[in-house]
Amino acid sequence: MNTHLLVASLYDALMVPADKLGFEQVRRMVVRNAKGKVLEIGAGTGLNFKHFDGTDCVFATEPDPYMLSHAVARLRDCSALTRAKAEELPFPDDSFDTVVSTLTFCTIGDPLKAAEEIRRVLKPDGCFYFAEHPVAENPMLARAEKIATPIWKQLAGGCHLDRDILSYFKSAGLIVSDIIRLDSFFVAGKAAKSEACAKPGLAA
Repeated sequence: MNTHLLVASLYDALMVPADKLGFEQVRRMVVRNAKGKVLEIGAGTGLNFKHFDGTDCVFATEPDPYMLSHAVARLRDCSALTRAKAEELPFPDDSFDTVVSTLTFCTIGDPLKAAEEIRRVLKPDGCFYFAEHPVAENPMLARAEKIATPIWKQLAGGCHLDRDILSYFKSAGLIVSDIIRLDSFFVAGKAAKSEACAKPGLAA
């Protein structure tokens, strides 16, 4: 069975419960902070496209061809969609005012390299906004996620439950701020290249 094809086919339906429990609001908050020339990495089926507002142009990447086929139908004016890995972004240095990711880093093959690529393509005064599901802070829950991950990633298109995602951003030289914890599973926030750009504020 091709699990990537299956996950792509069911992804929108699988996200409905999470969105009803509040993730749709988080998705909207993160995406609406995007300004100027924007890059979304791991666009999936394109669920975020409708929330971009006040941007000059949105570029999006997605490595999975099955997800990509769904996202194409959601493209809006002044949008571009490219099949590419987050670890190998096909853009020059200092290209974007904003980079966005939502529920992306759990499936990336080399998350540290992806974080380094985000830093590379961000303009010096740019911001990276994210909403991800890192490993739980609770030790018992974190252990359960570690045990479940080998099976879960086979069923869920490569999704890892046990990644310390914020550590990848920091190791890549990004300054992380405005962290919002959402129950035990999700975290939202922003990151920047320098202290001068990491000003407080994540608009709701």
